[in-house]
Amino acid sequence: MPELVLWDIDHTLMATRGLGGVLWAEAFQQVTGVVLREQASVTGSTERVILRETAWLHDIPYSDNLFVRFADALGALHVRRAAELRERGHALPGAAAVLAALEERGARQSVVTGNIRQAAEVKLAVFGLDSYMRLDEGAYAEDGEGRTELLRAALKRSAVAPSDAVFVGDTPADVAGGLEVGVRVVAVATGRTSAGDLRDGGAHVVLDGLADTHRALAAIEA
Repeated sequence: MPELVLWDIDHTLMATRGLGGVLWAEAFQQVTGVVLREQASVTGSTERVILRETAWLHDIPYSDNLFVRFADALGALHVRRAAELRERGHALPGAAAVLAALEERGARQSVVTGNIRQAAEVKLAVFGLDSYMRLDEGAYAEDGEGRTELLRAALKRSAVAPSDAVFVGDTPADVAGGLEVGVRVVAVATGRTSAGDLRDGGAHVVLDGLADTHRALAAIEA
């Protein structure tokens, strides 16, 4: 059993079925005064990077202050529309069962996500997954730009060595970041990336999803 299991959120533990994009566009318009015409690629990226590149697409100067204001707006929208998120989205099959089983076996769990922290907390709470997580030991968009930086932040906060941690994610960025910091990487093909591409990227184990609790636990514990 690893000492620490770190989880990506979107498309690994849950799906928001389009509402995340709606809230993002609303927050963008609130802080820039510009209607979103085009959004930068979101797969495996962080809100900080997505905002910066999207601002450039709209000829809007980027600054740290813009990110702080955007994060505040996006977090508030998630809080205000949490009920809608619960109705439209869902935890992915097996997610809650795997988290519960790992907790029963004594594993510490947290998140490494490109979401801002408040949005991550709302998402986890509305789908009943927050109670399994030590959220203060995780890493969020406020902590850096890439998965490598975020993973290092989470490991530092949890005081766990990379060799004692496992990272579960669904994108090539998750896989690459995990390999760079030296954690075991379990990839799930529940997002936009195929199992074959995740395997080619170097993931130690690739799963179709978390519905098979026994198989998921075996992959994480290996």
